[in-house]
Amino acid sequence: MMIDLNSDLGESYGRYILGNDEKLIPLITSANAACGFHAGDPAILRRTARMIKEAGIGAGAHPGFHDLQGFGRRNMVLSRDELYSCVLYQLGALDAFLRAEGVRMVHVKPHGAMYNMAAKDRTMADTICEAVYDYCPDLIVLAQESGELYRAAKTRGLRAAAEVYADRAYQEDGTLVPRSLPGSMIDDPQEALHRVIRMIKEGKVTAITGKDIPVKADSVCVHGDGEHALAFVRAIRQACAQEGITLAPLAEFIQ
Repeated sequence: MMIDLNSDLGESYGRYILGNDEKLIPLITSANAACGFHAGDPAILRRTARMIKEAGIGAGAHPGFHDLQGFGRRNMVLSRDELYSCVLYQLGALDAFLRAEGVRMVHVKPHGAMYNMAAKDRTMADTICEAVYDYCPDLIVLAQESGELYRAAKTRGLRAAAEVYADRAYQEDGTLVPRSLPGSMIDDPQEALHRVIRMIKEGKVTAITGKDIPVKADSVCVHGDGEHALAFVRAIRQACAQEGITLAPLAEFIQ
């Protein structure tokens, strides 16, 4: 049994430091690196690419809406052409720094509002996958299996990896509980750990309503900017070892 452990990283900007990248990167198997629109600047992108190389983990692009002030978590209405260009631009930006370090980009995971909107909007999902495919059809799209983005990737002929969250609550339809609502975040490391192992081994998670819903887990995400991110990652690694679950980057098992 294999699982990828990913985190959203490289989300600092200029003098503003966010997350704990130096400590998290050696403990995960894949990094979703901000590409400059919702967070990250050229120096941060270069630094993140170097840390990914040093750790020998999977490199992924984390494109978001052009919304530094809102950290890419505010919904935006873009035309298909605008969204396509927005995604393609960011893939190229990050890939330039990865290539300079001799690192191959493996996957793409949209950030924040773009991720959540594309899970429900098939037109958005198709547009994102079109940009990914045109850039490199070998890339893996990381998304929730219950959402439109996962299905759009499969339809486009891209590989798709199913993502679950250690630190987020779920609604009954498989989408994440909006951050604006109470109970959207899982703060207890033990609760997060129990949920993660159950999602991996049983393919189930308890929604915020108390109902069990099905999920598919190829990769577990811990948000790098979360208060308990480091504790969550360490606990997940230990629990996976105890449960006989092998941690591996997506490229090793996603066909």
